[in-house]
This record gives sequence, structure tokens and C-alpha cells, in this order.
Amino acid sequence: MQAGFLRTPAVLALEDGTIWAGSAFGAIGQRTGEVVFNTAMTGYQEVLSDPSYFNQIVVMTAPHIGNTGVNDADNESRKYWLSGFVVRAASPRVSNYRADSSLDDEMRAQGIVGITGIDTRALVRHIRSAGAMRGVVSSTVLDSDTLVAMARSVPTMEGLDLVPQVTCAQSYTWNTGVGEWGLGSRGTKASRTLHVVAYDFGIKQHILRLLAERNITVTVVPATTPAADVLAMKPDGVFLSNGPGDPAMVTYGIANTKALLGKVPLFGICLGHQILGLALGGTTYKLSFGHHGANQPVKAYGKVEISSHNHGFAVQADSLPAGSGVTHVNLNDNCVEGLEAPGLKAFSVQYHPEAAPGPHDASYLFDRFVQLMEG
Repeated sequence: MQAGFLRTPAVLALEDGTIWAGSAFGAIGQRTGEVVFNTAMTGYQEVLSDPSYFNQIVVMTAPHIGNTGVNDADNESRKYWLSGFVVRAASPRVSNYRADSSLDDEMRAQGIVGITGIDTRALVRHIRSAGAMRGVVSSTVLDSDTLVAMARSVPTMEGLDLVPQVTCAQSYTWNTGVGEWGLGSRGTKASRTLHVVAYDFGIKQHILRLLAERNITVTVVPATTPAADVLAMKPDGVFLSNGPGDPAMVTYGIANTKALLGKVPLFGICLGHQILGLALGGTTYKLSFGHHGANQPVKAYGKVEISSHNHGFAVQADSLPAGSGVTHVNLNDNCVEGLEAPGLKAFSVQYHPEAAPGPHDASYLFDRFVQLMEG
């Protein structure tokens, strides 16, 4: 399978005035967003289809991207969500028996603007020093001054509620397990069929697979569903999903979570973790360049887990009230990666125990949720 790029000139411009020139791949056009980098060696398709990357331009640190093509089975949601995709070398050749098409073709079909041929090592070092920045990737307008001005006009991630752009329009039921994704993911099944209501703030499908694999029927509901409606479904537990944007702006999610505390077991991941922290009375803050990748070390319960991350905000550790506390800490920067409120049967993690992509060191957390619901 051969992709064959047109080699149209393309540019990535950052708000600090730096310009990175390369060649277009994927759709031709221009897109704006917050520029972040992802350190995963594999899993580019899962990154592209993760709703948490909505309104972001993602730079991959792995040099070769697209080698294995894309397929429908590995998508984490119904479409690709990020604004732009930046790589060192987009592979013109696809070599994998599971591939349905090339990455280049699929990005064109889904309107994702990409740029290849950039020195991503230098770009990532720049972002690490200066922090995540607003930017624009363009294969139409190439004038540097115009693009920098455009980047500076982009709203900052702080203050943005992006959940309405990615949540489902109506409720649906999920009961499909892990299937071919079973390695390291199966866990312990519940002794009876449990019912979990999952708030969709931008939920990844592998979370749903891991819940279903544990004998759980999941009802996925839109992000603004009132807590009273959720309780009327008589769930055994409620799940708070991942998603994009500033957690403090998801006021409806925070209010509904407050109304659910102490009434039903709660488990949150990523944005859901931040919403739980805010509902408990804590605060959140913006990280300099965030955690995005599949190789972050987290200390929990006296052990170290290598874990998958995608977050630009974090819960302030000393803001958590009495009755709640930190359970997981990132060993790179000591930010909060997990919390619990035992008296309210609520816990959460900032990172992604479902992986997809990434290691399965933390899949035990889904078993813990089952135990909390059955206990």
C-alpha cells in the first residue's frame, strides 16, 4: 500500500513568532489550536481519535509515523478530533496486514491538516522550554507574519469548555468487551451484571470495553445529563470520563458530580478526575506543557506504574478537603495523578489506566471500581 505525498509546502507557526517549515500531508488547509507533544512510540491512530485532543495540534516525538496505516478497529471514537498533526517523517509506505488505508488518505478523508519534514526533536525541546503554545498549521496561507498573528488570536486553553463539542448527542448502551484487545486487559469479572452510567465528556471506547469485560452494562449519557436523571437509572456506579478543555469551565459536570457524591460509587479518569477534585472542593491549574504519552512513571501504593497520559491541567494537592487525599503522584513533576474520598466511595486517576495506547500497569483500577460497587 503506497501513500504518495504531493509535497505541498506547509508551515507551523507558533505564537512566540517561531516558524517551522515542512511539507503537507493529510488534508490541505489551515487549522489552529494549542500545540503539544506526545512521547508515545506507537498508537498514533488512538491519539488521532481521542476526543481529549480536540482543539490541539499534536507533535509526535517518534520519528516515523504512518508505517502501519490505519484501520477502523483501533479508533477510540467515531472520528479524528485533533486540529493538526505534526511529524518528523510521515511514511509513504504502509506495511501491516490490518491496515485498511494509509494515514495520509484517512487524514484527508477526515479533514485533518498535517505537516511532515519538521525537526520535531528541536520543536519539542522548544515547547518544553517555552511551554505549550497557541499555533497554526497551514498548507494554504504560508506568510509568516499572517500566520503568527493568527496564532496569537487563538483563545488560550484556560477558560475553554470544549466538552459540548465532543459529547454524545443522546444516550446509548455499551456491552462489548475487549475482544482482540484482551492482552493485559481482562481483569476480574463482577459476580453479577452491574450497571454503570458513564458521563461522556469525550469518552474513549477502550474504557467502555474494559468496563464491559468485567460484566458491566454501560449506559453512556451526554455530559449535561442531570444527576437526578442518572440516579433514576438506578446505577451501581457512575463513571466520569476523559475529555478536552479547562475542567473548571465544565460547571454542569462539577455540579452533577457534587449531587452524586455519597449516593453512588464514583470513578473518574483524566477530565473526570479533575471534575471529581473540583466537586470535592479542590482547585485545578494549567501545566506548562502537560503530560502526553505512554511512558510516564506514577507512584501509587508504594509501587511505580508506567502509564499513559494526556492532560494539560492538574488538581492542586493542597486544595483537597478533609476526607479526601492524594493516592497517585507523578515522579517527573510530583503533580497529582490520583485521589480518593473513601467515605464517599469516590476515586479517580489523572492518567489513562485503559491505555490505548500504552502499558496496562494500572488496569487494576477497573477491578477496584467493581469491588467498590459490589462491596
